[in-house]
Amino acid sequence: MTVLPSSLALTAALVAPPRPAPRPPSLVVFVAIDQMRGDYLARFSNQWTGGFARLLTQGIVFANGREYHATTETAPGHSTMLSGREPGHTQIVSNNLAVQDPDAPVLGVAVGPGASPRRFHGTTLVDWMLGRDPATRVLSVSRKSDAAILPIGRARAGVYWFENGSFTSSRYYADSLPGWVQAFNARQSAAAFAGTTWQLLLPDSAYREPDSEPFENAGGGFTFPHPLPSTTDSANKSIGSYPWMDSLTLAFALDGVRTLQLGRRDGPDLLSISLSTTDIVGHAYGPDSRELHDQLLRLDRYLGWFLDSLARLVPSNRMVLALTGDHGVTSLPEYTVLVRHQPGGRVWLGGLAAALGQRLRERYEVDFALDFHSGLVSADVAALRARGVSVDSLAAALAAEVRQLPGIARVYTPATLATAPAGDEGARLWRRLLPADYGWLVAALPKPGYVWSTGGLRAEHSGAHPEDINVPVVFLVPGAAPQHPARPVNTVDIAPTLAALLGIKPTEPLDGVVLPEVLAHPAIAGRRPRP
Repeated sequence: MTVLPSSLALTAALVAPPRPAPRPPSLVVFVAIDQMRGDYLARFSNQWTGGFARLLTQGIVFANGREYHATTETAPGHSTMLSGREPGHTQIVSNNLAVQDPDAPVLGVAVGPGASPRRFHGTTLVDWMLGRDPATRVLSVSRKSDAAILPIGRARAGVYWFENGSFTSSRYYADSLPGWVQAFNARQSAAAFAGTTWQLLLPDSAYREPDSEPFENAGGGFTFPHPLPSTTDSANKSIGSYPWMDSLTLAFALDGVRTLQLGRRDGPDLLSISLSTTDIVGHAYGPDSRELHDQLLRLDRYLGWFLDSLARLVPSNRMVLALTGDHGVTSLPEYTVLVRHQPGGRVWLGGLAAALGQRLRERYEVDFALDFHSGLVSADVAALRARGVSVDSLAAALAAEVRQLPGIARVYTPATLATAPAGDEGARLWRRLLPADYGWLVAALPKPGYVWSTGGLRAEHSGAHPEDINVPVVFLVPGAAPQHPARPVNTVDIAPTLAALLGIKPTEPLDGVVLPEVLAHPAIAGRRPRP
């Protein structure tokens, strides 16, 4: 006798089995490109064939990203990216007061004062990941010490940068370099590039920029080709100015991923890479140069190779990637004036600060540490007050002198910044940069086309112009449809967004917010942060 299934059993048989929950990412890849302006991705888009092409066609691309604070420099910019907080909260106000630390000497290299994140305040994505899973593996790599250190924060992780031809670290992180780092340095050093020549990647007709501007590269060697010195010592010191430095950095990062087996666990690991050559090429030749164009073409190819190589170690559907820049750059003033026929110039307040410091030192026999850097005249305000100096009056008098200089757009003192209206964009930038207890007298912004400069022929980016602030913010998330949102977002939004993708809740209040466009297709995480 045939037994017919009950309606309940039939219904159960026809229902498809539940789909397995999406697996969380096993590797978060964060890439910062030093001096990567937001317009570069679109400007050269018809020539991308590698990593940038992949980001534009597959990623969620916020072209109107912002490093949204004054003093648009490497250290403050990198401090925002994986912390989700502005420099006013990370306490990294400038390159001059960033990672320098005489108590953390660099391993194996007698150079500089040493480096550590001791000045950095607060936490980062790394701390939130380690808080949930102490087995999380972290690797951070850059040519620059501050670019390797500051995205990670104070965590003692695998943090490496490049000094005198080799990758190294400091005693803050370890007493000696691990074997894989020593092996890489022995196998792939900068000396291997000695005597090679930087030629154009594409035919001459592919470049619209002239190769004959005499104000580039400090007025000398401003045309292709550009040979790298042939001696080992000179090559070690000079390679940071050549595109090969980025390829060496990416090769080192890939070797680290392979050796440390990043992305091979159930829980997510973190790889942070900061690529610095665009910054040094941009400073030397400017953002309108053929050299900058060719550097980005090469970087596009290097990134494509790196992502392809990384996908052979960690499946692409288990990786999320975020890319941004630490700041942009303003055109060389000479280019602005002589080629664009627009106002421009170089401005410096260091002389005023030094003269005032000398007068105060003679009167009170005390050094009040007056200094000028990137629009800010800082001072030991507590010492001034202790000797009966009216800081408000002193600042107001100095501000009056600054306003008389050509090229100055806005000037603030602590008193006027505190009372500036909410719609004052310049005041907003300085408020995001300056900690509440920071000692300063005057903060200024230059007019369009003017840059803070001691006078040397180089491009600058510390004036917080729109060209300095604008950077790309890009996410590559498996399962997410490509998007190009036009609205502005900030680099402090990267960390909370990555945390949301990982299902991690930050451990402190943030200045950034989660970007909903990135979480619109949660194919990889399938969850939200824990309450």
